Amino acid sequence: MQRRQRGLNMGLIMLLSQIFQIGFTNIPPVTLGTLVLNIFLFLNPVKPLIKACISVEEGFYQKDWQRLLLAPIHHADDWHLYFNMVSMLWKGIMLERKLGCIWFAYIISTFSVLIGVVYMVLEFALGEFLNDPSYNLNCAVGFSGVLFALKVLNNHYNPGRVSNVMGILLSSKYACWLELVAIHLCSPGTSFAGHLAGILVGLMYTMGPLKMIMKTCAGGFSSFNDSVRQSNSYSRYSNHPGYSYNTQRDYGVYTGGLTEEEQFERAMRNSLNDRDFSAGRYHERRPYGFWFPSEQLSEEEMRRQRLNRFERR
Repeated sequence: MQRRQRGLNMGLIMLLSQIFQIGFTNIPPVTLGTLVLNIFLFLNPVKPLIKACISVEEGFYQKDWQRLLLAPIHHADDWHLYFNMVSMLWKGIMLERKLGCIWFAYIISTFSVLIGVVYMVLEFALGEFLNDPSYNLNCAVGFSGVLFALKVLNNHYNPGRVSNVMGILLSSKYACWLELVAIHLCSPGTSFAGHLAGILVGLMYTMGPLKMIMKTCAGGFSSFNDSVRQSNSYSRYSNHPGYSYNTQRDYGVYTGGLTEEEQFERAMRNSLNDRDFSAGRYHERRPYGFWFPSEQLSEEEMRRQRLNRFERR
């Protein structure tokens, strides 16, 4: 699959602009490394998206386990990358300062793989429950599953805040559930199971055994133990004399004053407007967020649109 091409990748340009506005020295190293990796792989993908996305069929039945590593760090287009990475920028600055660089890197790595596993379990369960094998073919790609998990962690470590989701004010503790439904309704091409998997993994960490399991697995490494001891205080990186960034004060600088939900709506509008602008060539494109590979599907299967849809998460 080839990405939707444009004369200019405006989403990428806006993302780079916001990174430069904050300044590289004000972004913790793991967060910055995650941004760089995702941008690099957007410009130089390891594999085409159809060979990087994760599904029950490709991941479990075909034993293509490398997709668990590739799916979270590949994106469908520049706006998909933009929204995910701006969200990562904010969450990363807050959480990495709180948890420490090494432990935060451990969380990102573990969540990226585990969310893919939970996603396959959810899709398999849906297929069995609804007696619809097409769920086994739903193929998802993108970092937003990890972002939903980080949102759960952020709300856990910063309780008492209020979020505005599509004009509805509610405790941030429950905001991720409303966002899960709202995003799926506003953009059906997104992966509901992928986002739900992120929330479940986040809850497994904050309320379940995952954090304890991760600590146990990391017990033999002193560097991990040092990071765990810092988990209730800012890392030494945040106390560096050159680290003057204040999350609450400067968040509006690199988001244009938009909340995460408003950024998502803006990105979706821009993407839809881009398609409308190119309406003369629209029939040559596949709908945003979906993909039906004609070389692999029969005509009858293509008519069943959900049979092998390409989901963004």
